[in-house]
This record gives sequence, C-alpha cells and structure tokens, in this order.
Amino acid sequence: MKLYFAGVLGGASRRWSLWAMLVALLVGLLGLLVWLAGRYEASLVQDRLEHNAAEAVTDIRSGLTRNIQTFQALQSSERMPESWHLSAARLLRERREVLRLEWRDVAMQTLGFVETPYHSAVFERLGRSSLQADVGLTCTTAARLSGAAYSRSYFMPQFDGMGMEVLDMCLPIMAAGRLSGYTVVTYALQDILAELVGKQVARGIGLSFTEADGTRLALHGAPLRGRQVYVAQQLLDLPGNTLVLRTENRLGTPALFPNVLTALVTAMALALLAVLFLLARDMRRRLKVEDDLGEALAFRKAMEDSLLTGLRARDLQGRITYVNPAFCNMLGLEAQQLLNQSMPSPYWPPELADDYQQRQEVRLAGNTLPREGHESVFMRQDGSRFPVLIMEAPLINAVGKHTGWMSTILDVSEQRRVEEVSRASQDRLQATARLAMVGEMASLLSHELNQPLAAISSYATGSLNLLQDALDSGAATPSGPHLSEDLQLAMRRIAEQAERAGKVIKSVHDFVRRRDKVRETVAPRALLDAVMPLVSLQARKLGVRLVIEVDPACAPVLCDTIMVEQVLLNLSRNGMQAMQGADETPGAERAPRRGAKVLTLRIRHAASNARSQWVEFAVSDCGEGISEQVARQLFTPFFTTKAEGMGLGLSLCRTVIEQHGGFLGYEAVQPRGTIFTFTLPVAPRPDDLQEPSHGTD
Repeated sequence: MKLYFAGVLGGASRRWSLWAMLVALLVGLLGLLVWLAGRYEASLVQDRLEHNAAEAVTDIRSGLTRNIQTFQALQSSERMPESWHLSAARLLRERREVLRLEWRDVAMQTLGFVETPYHSAVFERLGRSSLQADVGLTCTTAARLSGAAYSRSYFMPQFDGMGMEVLDMCLPIMAAGRLSGYTVVTYALQDILAELVGKQVARGIGLSFTEADGTRLALHGAPLRGRQVYVAQQLLDLPGNTLVLRTENRLGTPALFPNVLTALVTAMALALLAVLFLLARDMRRRLKVEDDLGEALAFRKAMEDSLLTGLRARDLQGRITYVNPAFCNMLGLEAQQLLNQSMPSPYWPPELADDYQQRQEVRLAGNTLPREGHESVFMRQDGSRFPVLIMEAPLINAVGKHTGWMSTILDVSEQRRVEEVSRASQDRLQATARLAMVGEMASLLSHELNQPLAAISSYATGSLNLLQDALDSGAATPSGPHLSEDLQLAMRRIAEQAERAGKVIKSVHDFVRRRDKVRETVAPRALLDAVMPLVSLQARKLGVRLVIEVDPACAPVLCDTIMVEQVLLNLSRNGMQAMQGADETPGAERAPRRGAKVLTLRIRHAASNARSQWVEFAVSDCGEGISEQVARQLFTPFFTTKAEGMGLGLSLCRTVIEQHGGFLGYEAVQPRGTIFTFTLPVAPRPDDLQEPSHGTD
C-alpha cells in the first residue's frame, strides 16, 4: 500500500513537472514573439518616419520653388510701385509663410515693401538697416547664380517678449538680359513648416528645423505621447544655406502581432493554454453541476413534500406515475397504493366510477385541457367523500415531447363550509340593513311631517283665537263676514297641510323604495308660491324680511313638485334660523335693526348647453355663515348643529335634487351670509317630444 501511494505521488510529481516545463516553454516562446514583434514594429515606425521626413523636404522644396515662380511673375508684370504694392499685398495674403516682401534697385535701395497681415511688423523693433550687410551678401550670391539665393537664418525679437527665426531669400530681377533690381523675401521658419508641409505628412509627428549641431531653430506640431521616441533627419539644401529637417514620433503600446506568422504561432500557443484551462474548468464545473443537481433534487423533493396542494402525474395511458405526500394524506393512502394504478382509480366513488372513466377518456384523448380546472368528488380510504378542484396541464419533457398530464388537486371542503357560513352571514346583514332602512324611513317621515303638522297646528290655533275673540266680544256665533272668511281660509289651510302631509308620506315612501317619481311640468314661480304661506308665517315670527326675485322668462321645469317644494321649504327655514342664530350668538356682529335680516329667494336661468337647459333656484341669507369644520360634514346624514334638529334636511335635499339630475351647492356671501343654489331641468317642449328616435334595436 505504501508503494502504491509512493507511485501515485511520484506520477503526480512528474505530471506537475511536465506541466511546469510546458508552461515555461510557452511563456518563453510568447516573450520571444513579443520582443521580435516589438523590434519589427519599431523598424516599421522608423521607416515610416524616414519616409515622412523625405516627403516633408520634398514639399518644402516644391513650395519654395512655386513661390519663386510667383515672385518672378510679379516683378515682370508690375513696374509701377502703386500697382506693385497692391499685387504684393494680395500675394502675401495667399502666402502665410512670407513675412515681408521688398522691391530693391541695383544699389540695394528699397523701392517698396509689403508686410504680412498675419503678424506684427517683424523689423519694427530693431529695424532693417542692421541686416543690410547680410541682405547684400545674399543678393550678391543670387546675382552670381542668376537665381534665388537664401541667407542664414537669424532670430528677430518682438515687442511681446517673444521672437521668431527667419531667413531671407533674394531673387534678381532681369530686364532685357540686364540686372534691374532685386526681390527680397523674408520667410518665417515655423510658418514654412506649418504651410508648406502636407497635412497628411505632418499628422501625429513633430517637425523642426535644426542646425548641424542640433540647435532647434523652429518647431511645428508635437508627437503623441509614448514610451519611445523615434527621430529622422533630412537635409534641406538651399542655394546659399543648408537646414536640417528633424521629424519625431513616439511609439505607444506596440502591436503584439505585426505579421501573420507571429500571430499564428502565438494563437496556437494561446489556444493550447486555453484548451488546458478549459479542461480544468470543465472538470470543476462538472463537479459543481453534480453538487448543484443533487441540491436541486433535494430542494425540489423537500418543496413537494411540504406542499399542502396535492400533485399527481399520469402518463398517456392514464397510469399514475407520481404523487406527493399531500395527495396521499388527502386520500389516506400510501404512495405504493397509487403508483402505476390505471382507471378506475382507487379514490373514485363506486357510484361515480363509470361517469369518471368516460369523462377521463374524453379528456385524455386530446392534448388541451381547461386551464381553469373542474370540480369533482374523491373518496378517502375510510369511504368518506369530499369535493376537490382539479387543474390539469400537459406534461412536456426536456425535448418538447408530450409524455402525460400533471394535475393539481385542491381540497375545497373547507372552502365550501366557509362559503356557507358567509352566505348565512350575508343573509343576516341584509335583514339588518332592511331594519335600518325601516328606521331611516321612520326618521325621514318624522322629519318631513314636522313642517305640515306645525302649519296645521298654527292654523288651528289661529282659528281658536278667532273664535275666542268673537266670544269675548259678545257674539254668540261667528257670524261676522270677516270672521267667517278668516275661518274659511284657516280651515282651507288646515286641509291643504293635511293633504300635504299625506303627500309627504307617499313621497318619502317612494323615495326610500327608490321608485321612479311621477314628475310633472310646473312653472318655477308656482313652486315658490306653494311654500310662500309657510315661509311667510315663519318669517313674521322671526322678524325676517323676504325678497323675491323671479325672472319671468324662466321656462317650466320637470320635477316632483312635493319633494322640490320640501327642498325650498327646508332651505328657507334653515336660512331664517341661521340669521336668528347670528343675533343670539355672543360676540357676533348684530344687525342694526330687525329689517337687516333679509332672506332672498331668486329664480333665474342657469348656464345651459345645446343638449340640456336648467333653471337655478337660490336661497340667500345674512347669517353668520358656515365654518370649515361644519362644511366638511354639512350634507352628512344625522349631522346637525341644532339642539332639536335630526340632521336629515340637507342630506334629503341633495338626494332629491340629484335624483332630478341637478346640483345642490352653497357658497359664502360677502360681507356675511350663505347662499344655497340648486338646479332643475327645463321641461321638454311638445315638438321635442314628437321628434323621432334614432336609437338601434
């Protein structure tokens, strides 16, 4: 056994050594490839930079040659100083590298000059006379060469503390084979680099003119940042002067694969490493997947065992292939008693087995089952029956093949019991609601009958007073004509109010039962006149002055007259009581006299549209108004601020108006008081009623 373990350990050690050697070889190969790629890329960069430097020198030579041709054409075409100045100025606007253009005679005297518009005067600070010797030497060389000659570059300081490196070019002017003067051109070295070198060549590199010892004379552009600087130099050989053009470039992160061969070798090495890495990772993943699969199976088993809902799986022949513990507990059977059982199932009631089997065969014949489920009755082992809700769905395997059906079974016996209890509770609640409705009807009757009964009482008391006055005056019977008329009026009022009380009882009865009202067309003024006797009687008692404002053009309205009259009466009574309460409230602003308590009843047209028209009724008082706390519950039933009130008046008024399709609201009146308004629909005209209907069947 020791030898076996020693062999195993030795073999593992040798494998690890081979793996280490292979990894070291691959790492060395990759390092060599990277170094070779870097060297190759560096040579490419240097070659490209040398090529750019040569192209830059070519561009500069070509640009200077074009300028010489332009200057020769200028001198041959322009002989007058004035026209020469105009042409030279136009030329300098096109040649940004030229700082100054001079026209001199054979004796080197300046006949005319033009400065560039893009720089300040370059010789303004030191003048041009100090450089006369250098210019003369350059022009002498040009005359000897019969062509353009260039001077050595020199530095010209400026007023802003800066300066620039410039050089002169002298071009002899020949007329009829004889020297007639010179054209002297002053160049800025930096502008030569900026204007004469092509943009494609100068992109991404630094250009500069240097002397032979490396002294930088002018610089244009700057190379991008990088870890290594590459330099290329080219000679710019000009007649009379030689300049060194220096180009610089910085190499950033080198490309690892500059050629196809290196890329292939590197790719193969990396692929080998990747394969080894993937194999090792695949083994780790396989082990992890096996562990996860075991945990998932254990979790699913625990979840299925903990479910309170029964689960059942059947194959295409109807045999049970799986049941969970909840289904077994539901039936009181073991799983072995259910698995591989076909129809009829052991939990089917014997009296329903034939029906279940026929229904099951029809259901299993197709692949689609109702998703909402169906109800059935199962039988426990002890023979008891219980209702269940079954929901079935096709069982599809991993490759999409239909292998059977999966069923979810719910025991709904407890749900049925709860539904029965809820139904009984609902019946009791409805009975209680009917009793509450009877109480509400009684309250409404008592509230609405108070006013006509009070009127009856008032008229009866008035009649007794008239009789008593007649007896006290010595008359045996009330035979006086005035007394007889007053008694007749009083008795008529008593009869009217008694009849009104009966109508109120009928209207309130219909209102509680929510029956459709018998509505009639009535003039708005007639509604007001019907309640005016009672309103006037209470106004005299409370010392309130009534103001009636009725628009005679108001159209008749369609309403239940008894209920609308009751609304007008309630609102008028509330307004008069509000003004009475304002006088009796401590600290309230009292009216200066009794006539200040005014109740206004107004009827007018309301805002209407093409489909419906409305008439507005308003009751306005001068009371203390309605506070915010009271306003939040103003229309709540049984809410009142009066000691003897029941809190049903305004609630009933709003309900009546809303049943007519109108609106009841209120708002404050300045400086004090409240106005209640409600609307009623205008009765349709006879010709409107005769219009044919456009509805569909």
